[in-house]
Amino acid sequence: MTLELKYLVLVAALTGLLWVPYILNRIAVWGLMDAVGYPANPKPVARWAERLQSAHYNAVENLVVFAALVLVADAIGISNETTVLACTAYFWARLVHAISYTLGIPWVRTLAFAVGFLCQAALAWQLLA
Repeated sequence: MTLELKYLVLVAALTGLLWVPYILNRIAVWGLMDAVGYPANPKPVARWAERLQSAHYNAVENLVVFAALVLVADAIGISNETTVLACTAYFWARLVHAISYTLGIPWVRTLAFAVGFLCQAALAWQLLA
């Protein structure tokens, strides 16, 4: 497995786990029955849980782009220092994004998002160059 594919797996695993804390908060606030149902007037969940849910949605949206780029690179045999660095940095940027979004740290969140975007752009550049 290439390092690019390894980081794709790590990004997918991170994205796949981000829902756990905010669902646990929902269960704690609403109770299990309402959390698995459709309560008419749900109590507000913790603000951090709302932010983590937004970070999760953002991670899912960006995973589509990242995965497509990594899989195309793998399919056509492109793997170099730039693609490895972009994939490595992308994983860490997404982790920082999720944490800073959850904790409500706006400048760090925005910077992490921008780094992730630049990593996607670097991958696309390698494919199109």
